[in-house]
Amino acid sequence: MSGRKAYPSDLTDEQWAVIGPFLAAWKAKHPSVSGHQGRYELREIVNAIFYQNRTGCQWAYLPHDLPPKSATYYYFALWRDDGTDQTIHDLLRCQARERAGRAEDPTAVVLDTQSVRAANHVPAVTTGKDAAKRVPGRKRGLAVDALGLIIAVVVMAASATDNQIGVRLLDRVVAHTPTVTKAWVDAGFKDDVQIHGAVNGIDVEQVKRSDTRAGFVPVAKRWLVEQVHGTLMLHRRLVREYEIRPASSESRTGVAP
Repeated sequence: MSGRKAYPSDLTDEQWAVIGPFLAAWKAKHPSVSGHQGRYELREIVNAIFYQNRTGCQWAYLPHDLPPKSATYYYFALWRDDGTDQTIHDLLRCQARERAGRAEDPTAVVLDTQSVRAANHVPAVTTGKDAAKRVPGRKRGLAVDALGLIIAVVVMAASATDNQIGVRLLDRVVAHTPTVTKAWVDAGFKDDVQIHGAVNGIDVEQVKRSDTRAGFVPVAKRWLVEQVHGTLMLHRRLVREYEIRPASSESRTGVAP
């Protein structure tokens, strides 16, 4: 890394030691047609993406001691589209599970959704209004494991039902983590999700909130994914929906934890 003063969002040396070799191998497989090696270190590109995720700044407002939008967005979009961001996320999740004494891949997940208001530049065609929560924007669906690690992310218009998002989440869980056989959901996920889960070998169980106790009461199983939604709010780029493409928002969500 350059001699600049570090930002709190920067990768530590230990973190870079984990993902640095992977990105170096990726770079070696994707040489520039012109032979140009790039002006900016990949570590600084990742630092710029992390900085923007955490602070929520616009592309043009990236600090001058970090790579500019032209370089940062190039890699952000490239890694989003070729799946590099997802691959790194999955590798890190597997390592975290192994350190916790778990198998690399989970057998159970928890599903939930969160509606987020959209900024005024976000295309209307990809947004809607959550009729229940009266939130105009997009809806973020998560599937997390027993450690609160993200397994799948789906971002759709806020007008999409939990059933629609739940079905897509299960499809992604099955595609990337076929070891999952159990999923817990709240009452917003109806029969369609349970039927779709059964067809794919996943037992979907509703965990309903108790009305017998006053005040805040963590709901068994569901508190895991609700805690992750709360943690995402620490990343200001995710507090409001700023991304033009839902795929960019999904990528941002995977980067955040």
